[in-house]
Amino acid sequence: MFRSKRGLLVLTAVLLCMMVIAGCGATGQESAVTSNQLAAGEQGKTEQQNQENQAVGEQNSRVVEHAMGSTEIQGTPQRVVTLYQGANDAAILLGVKPVGAVESFVEQPWYKYIREQMDGVTNLGNETQPNLEEIHKLKPDLIIGAKSRHENIYEQLKAIAPTVIAEDKDNWKTTLSLVAKAANKVAEEEAFLAEWNQKVAHFKEQMGEKLSTEVSIVDFRADHARIFYAGFSGLVLEELGLSRPAQQQGEDWGVKLTSQETIPQMDGDVIFDLTSVDRDDGRLENRKKWTSHPLWKNLRAVQNGRVYQVDTVIWNNAGGPIAAMKMVDDVYRYFEVK
Repeated sequence: MFRSKRGLLVLTAVLLCMMVIAGCGATGQESAVTSNQLAAGEQGKTEQQNQENQAVGEQNSRVVEHAMGSTEIQGTPQRVVTLYQGANDAAILLGVKPVGAVESFVEQPWYKYIREQMDGVTNLGNETQPNLEEIHKLKPDLIIGAKSRHENIYEQLKAIAPTVIAEDKDNWKTTLSLVAKAANKVAEEEAFLAEWNQKVAHFKEQMGEKLSTEVSIVDFRADHARIFYAGFSGLVLEELGLSRPAQQQGEDWGVKLTSQETIPQMDGDVIFDLTSVDRDDGRLENRKKWTSHPLWKNLRAVQNGRVYQVDTVIWNNAGGPIAAMKMVDDVYRYFEVK
């Protein structure tokens, strides 16, 4: 009897041990399965994240067409170099402070109307011969130039950083578009153009029939005088809808006049005089000589007191969207448009 009970107890203990061992085995197996599932899940998340990051990178990567070809640009450039005045202006408008820029022609180092925003920018020298060594030192991630200025050094520039080149440095709208696309600032460009279009439309509406007023643009130099047909100021006046004298229309920038007998070609209902007053090179003396001539006094604008001396920086040298808007403000004032 005792032995039977003892045997039963031993058998029970053995069975309990077997159950515990089996349970432990199952737990270990379940743990292994769970660990494998977690590892697979983490790997899946990592792959998904990599795919998302790649998609974002591809989305931020864009190809910008320009005068010298096309350039691939990643994301939003943080270190931008601008190599002509219109690009300096456009960059500031779009909220992009260049790390380096070429100096202005007058009011050096930067034009007064953007000087405060250009504080701390590295001066890269003359627009026609920018300092390539200094550009390289700045380690830019975007360079913006103009074909008429930098075609010959384009290969050197693009070896330093992604480079885009404007076809026409005087066309502020194409400059703005190029800088906006390259700098990833298209939304800012669109906001400015909406304001611009509204202001232009208002001017035309208020002017009405007075848009037929013939406007002449002249500029006196040390040894000759100029009439601008196109160029920066001509493009702005054209967009405002103002008429130009028949003899001052053409695709060329304008014409040089070397004889005072040609003064009648300057005639118009209004004359805007772009002559720089900041250069002591004889141009002011030459202007005095020309404007003292009897033929000058016979011009319609002169007789009607409608010859206006304007800021040559804004009307001629700057070439960017901020300057274009300031020029429109001037035209509003001269034509008394509210």
